[in-house]
Amino acid sequence: MPQPALVIMLHGVGSNGADLEPLGRFWQAVLPGAMFVSPDAPEPFDQVPPGQIPPDMAGAGARAFQWFSIGAISPDDRARRLAAARSGFDRLITAIIADHGFTDRHDRVALVGFSQGSMMLLDAIASGRWTVGAGIAFSGRLVTPDPLTPGSTPLLLIHGEADPVVPADETRQAARRLHAAGADVTAGLEPGLVHTISQAGAAEAGRFLARHLGPASA
Repeated sequence: MPQPALVIMLHGVGSNGADLEPLGRFWQAVLPGAMFVSPDAPEPFDQVPPGQIPPDMAGAGARAFQWFSIGAISPDDRARRLAAARSGFDRLITAIIADHGFTDRHDRVALVGFSQGSMMLLDAIASGRWTVGAGIAFSGRLVTPDPLTPGSTPLLLIHGEADPVVPADETRQAARRLHAAGADVTAGLEPGLVHTISQAGAAEAGRFLARHLGPASA
């Protein structure tokens, strides 16, 4: 009988939780019985100019959220804003895990993110605040300052080589830093892919989830 698992999916800036729900349906076949939760980030998106679509929005309509503001952001300020967003992120993840009965089973929980959602999950793991059964970061960036203390969470980083929003080199750098800190990390770069999740990337992520949260891993 399949062991229960919980996959929490974290959307990008200017989008909402519903944007990632198709991933859960796609992965249901490889993780039968798993629960897939895709929450909205805690803050409303504050950078929608009239007539423009936010960078990570894909059909989100008027419901747009952010983990932290990207208004007039700089590399130094990004780390500060992310750190300020940690408490809200941790409260949300803690509540979801408790609501679904996984408080004592973090080894059966996966965090999956896209873009800003990936930044949040990479920080959560790299800072040592969260150790879970698996972490998957699509189009992510690691802004957590050294020293990194990533614990035992296996990580998969996937990024498009042609991403114009978050350069692919961010994933290369993240993989190097995490590996140097002792993390179990695998990175894959997709030639020609822009700022999105491809079917091939989703399939690779599904195999990763099955390997770490499937029946054989329980």
